[in-house]
Amino acid sequence: MEPTIVSTCSLDQWALDFKGNEQRIIESIIQAKRMHNAKIRLGSQAEVTGYSIEDHYVEPDTIYHSWQVLLNVIKVTLIPPYNDILCLIGMPLYFHGVVYNCSVLIYNGKVILIKPKVVLADDGLNREKRWFTAWCGNRELMQYSLPAFITDVTGQQTAPFGNGMLRSEDGYLIGVETYEELLSPVSSSTELFLMGAHIVLNMGGNPFQMSIEFQKWYSMMSASVKTGGIYMYSNQIGCDGHRTYFNARSMIFLNGNCFATTEPFSMKSVDVVSAALDLSEVDSYRNAIASRNMQAKDKILEQFPVIVVPGFKLLVKNSIESSLPIQVPEYSRAEETGFAPACYLWDYLRRTNASGFFLPLSGGSDSASVLAIIAIMCRKVMHCLNVFKGYNLEVLQNDLRRIIGKIPENHHEMLHEIMHTAYLASENSSEESKARAKNLAEEIGSNHFEENIDEVYNEYLNMFTSLTNSNIPKYESKGGTKYEDVALQNLQARIRMVASYMAGQLLPWVLGKKGFLIILGSGNIEESLTGYMTKYDTSSADINPIGGVSKIDLRHFLLWASERYNYRSIIPILEATPTAELQPLSDWHTLQQTDEHELGLSYEEIHLMAMLRKIDHCGPLYMFNRCLTEWKTMEPELVAKKVKKFFTYYAVNRHKMVTLTPVIHMDSLGCDDNRYDLRPFLYNSKWEAQYNDIDKIVENIKNPQ
Repeated sequence: MEPTIVSTCSLDQWALDFKGNEQRIIESIIQAKRMHNAKIRLGSQAEVTGYSIEDHYVEPDTIYHSWQVLLNVIKVTLIPPYNDILCLIGMPLYFHGVVYNCSVLIYNGKVILIKPKVVLADDGLNREKRWFTAWCGNRELMQYSLPAFITDVTGQQTAPFGNGMLRSEDGYLIGVETYEELLSPVSSSTELFLMGAHIVLNMGGNPFQMSIEFQKWYSMMSASVKTGGIYMYSNQIGCDGHRTYFNARSMIFLNGNCFATTEPFSMKSVDVVSAALDLSEVDSYRNAIASRNMQAKDKILEQFPVIVVPGFKLLVKNSIESSLPIQVPEYSRAEETGFAPACYLWDYLRRTNASGFFLPLSGGSDSASVLAIIAIMCRKVMHCLNVFKGYNLEVLQNDLRRIIGKIPENHHEMLHEIMHTAYLASENSSEESKARAKNLAEEIGSNHFEENIDEVYNEYLNMFTSLTNSNIPKYESKGGTKYEDVALQNLQARIRMVASYMAGQLLPWVLGKKGFLIILGSGNIEESLTGYMTKYDTSSADINPIGGVSKIDLRHFLLWASERYNYRSIIPILEATPTAELQPLSDWHTLQQTDEHELGLSYEEIHLMAMLRKIDHCGPLYMFNRCLTEWKTMEPELVAKKVKKFFTYYAVNRHKMVTLTPVIHMDSLGCDDNRYDLRPFLYNSKWEAQYNDIDKIVENIKNPQ
């Protein structure tokens, strides 16, 4: 048997880091060839630039520097033993004045084919139609005039551009698609396999989102199980400069079975996996599928142009054993909640000049979740330090030396060096929340501080009353108005924000370190959707690791973390009633200022309405109808009241989304203004037409005609 060996890779690319991205691309080619003797190396979309450069795609500089990177990659493929490997490189290109998202196929120092993307990603956080044009050249190839400095090395004036397939000298066909083309109703891979392709190469660029990793795996498995063939997929690792996290999971399939996958939630800079596959299994598998063969016959006249690659043979001469199928690892939502932001934050930290993080620790579940995520990050970094080798180990060690000044002995030492927390108390803070914060900080190992903000708070009040010649504002429970009460609450919250940023800038100086601290936020999705937060308080930060996570998922995550890592101090936090502690400690406060009581909605109710609003695109009327079905035991008047309350909060507080701290995108409920959620921020919060129709339905239910 003479199998072929193919490699796919996941690279931790960074937006516009052309030198770093080039280095990682070349390292992946070296590893694929040196470690695996691979015949194909597959990379991800826009790996030259980093996928998330957005409006930079249309800049001439970006295209020019992309060609510079490709030139250096081409030079590597001219040098034995790193030649004789077909490489797919993702980069943007101009063609007749139009920008295309392209796969560039190179072999032995030659540009073999430039394949533009046919279906663009234009949903969620993706805006590819803003920067690219989809290629509609059908089944014909055009000639692309290569830059002069490419011609000087390759000797080529032009290269084929468009929809084409490659043929190896030993007769095997290779096609190319992207993930969006795979998900189309008529996928490119299905057509390519029916046209006779033995291998389809998928250049992915797919951000992580909880609970959809199985969908990706299933889509790729289905692509090869329906028609038979080798299906390869490549995706990035980590944070490349945007709010998205890329979860690697580059994969290799044969006839519906997975034979290799890069590590999910990885901290590697370069991760290359390979599989030795018997191409004869493709033909034998296909021969048994009569329906596939009937449809393949009809594709003969529609076949893409085929380019023969001179000197390229897929079969490996030396007899080697074929790879065996593997199980694709699956993760619970609790694990995803912890691992994804932990890996993202490591990239965020090491790609700044920061020396660590600062987190206001309230004693509640949200900030506890953020601290637990940092602890997971430190555990993963130190684990990687013990298992990485070569290039990845060198990168990790250099990052640790820059951030900490040394290689820490264990994750406890690392966390104490980089993680700083503070309990910023006021007269309204309880001893219970203070103790919970302290116990968690001590158990996890952060550098913890305690301070009281009352003196600063009183100075602000004195300044205001002196300026306006007015009385001192009072809380509502002390005889003041609602407006006074809200203002006093917001003042405390905003003082904490100012104190946090001051600590972030000066704590490293106090501790004899360089740099600054990244300020971490800790608001959840439900708080963002309802506006249950103070504008410019501790919801304002440099990055919010849990802003894309619901309160329900955070509870499951904390329970999982307490069991997985034996964090006993988390249990009292989970058992405590969520409260802002911004009003006087009294019986009235205890009853009134709990999160769910103030909102008039439970977190479970908000979560359902958030899904109906964000995923199912329901306005007030359609949401009411859906909630009537979901909450069968609830009176229609109460359902109407809750739906109206949700939309009123949503409308009144929508302006806060404009200033929302960047969050790691984790869920389709994400609220990033003008990123994932493109809705206005100034609403008529009365929703008169919508609420009137809801009232009519309620009346008809109560008094049917």
